[in-house]
Amino acid sequence: MISTLLIANRGEIAVRIARTAHGMGIRTVAVFTTPDRGALHAEVADVAGHIDDYLNAADIIEAAQRIGADAIHPGFGFLAENADFAAAVSSAGLKWVGPP
Repeated sequence: MISTLLIANRGEIAVRIARTAHGMGIRTVAVFTTPDRGALHAEVADVAGHIDDYLNAADIIEAAQRIGADAIHPGFGFLAENADFAAAVSSAGLKWVGPP
């Protein structure tokens, strides 16, 4: 069971994932860079954490651990298609919600 899901994406897809997770009783974490501080995806999540780069796997994993997420959803796009990111998430002891 997932209790807290970090969504490693932004924009409409992150909003949709957050709304679905909320409907399932899952707490959500958004990540944002400085220009996206007030973006909708950061507002609809239960918690939002700053990162320097949306494609920096280490930043995203560190944010998940710092905030207390137990799972990461990559959204769609580059991270969802990155097997090394999926492996790094699993190696960090977090659940991966996405394609292997």
